[in-house]
Amino acid sequence: MAGSDPNKLLAKADKLTRLSLTRWSADWKSATLLYEQAANGFRIAKDYEKAKEALEKASKGQELISSPWDAAKHMESAAALAKELGKWNEVADFYKRASELYAECGRPQPASDALAKGARALEDSMPDEAIQLYTDACAILEEDGKEQMAFDLYRDATSVYIKSEKYTDAAALMLRFGVSADKCNATHSQCKAYLGAIIIYLYLHDIKQAEQCYNDCSQVDAFMRSDQCRFAGKLLSAYTDGNVEEIKKLAQSGTVNHLDHMIIRLARKLPTGDVSALKTHASEDQEEPLDEDDLT
Repeated sequence: MAGSDPNKLLAKADKLTRLSLTRWSADWKSATLLYEQAANGFRIAKDYEKAKEALEKASKGQELISSPWDAAKHMESAAALAKELGKWNEVADFYKRASELYAECGRPQPASDALAKGARALEDSMPDEAIQLYTDACAILEEDGKEQMAFDLYRDATSVYIKSEKYTDAAALMLRFGVSADKCNATHSQCKAYLGAIIIYLYLHDIKQAEQCYNDCSQVDAFMRSDQCRFAGKLLSAYTDGNVEEIKKLAQSGTVNHLDHMIIRLARKLPTGDVSALKTHASEDQEEPLDEDDLT
């Protein structure tokens, strides 16, 4: 049937949105319905490029007729098609626009979800953009007082950082995760996040930073009284003693088994550097200091 030809539907919709001598105002309501029908037709025909174009126009139409929720839904659908086409910049732009439209509706959860969908789609092709979308999604939930719903997003973003070998950034995000968990009294998640940050620094063989992180986190009462804190203390002591076997033994312990999978993988590889030198330095530090008054 000619009326169901998506190309003709698209052309007819475009005509309704253009002003002319005989049309002084655009009929976006009618045009939007035609754009939606055209998008469905193009999708059935697997013409994803034109389906995406029709959905973009349908989203604009829904926005202009004051229906931001439907506009956001069309943006998400366009983003999914952009992903199929490998147009990664459009994937990011469309999901971000969908998030903005959901926010206009006063719906922070779908706004965060849209960014998370974009982040997952971009993890391999645009990891930096994916991390930004994950962290923005976390921020939306935190502003709405729903910190606990952001936990998986923090884990996903940390995983992307680790895959990208940006370990310092990963540790910093784990600490931010811990702060977020503290706000909703999720003590266990908080302590696991802090231990995760310490393990990441140890994986980098940055013992000084790991000790500083441990000392800073120990200022938090919940962490200081936790099994994760006691474990971290034992692990750092093993490093100070230059005890490779003890480090490996601790890395296989139950405390590590209950951490997030990306942290477990790092812990299993400890130690990543020479720890014998650490024992030497520790011994030198413990030597009796020189008595300046003793001239014999």
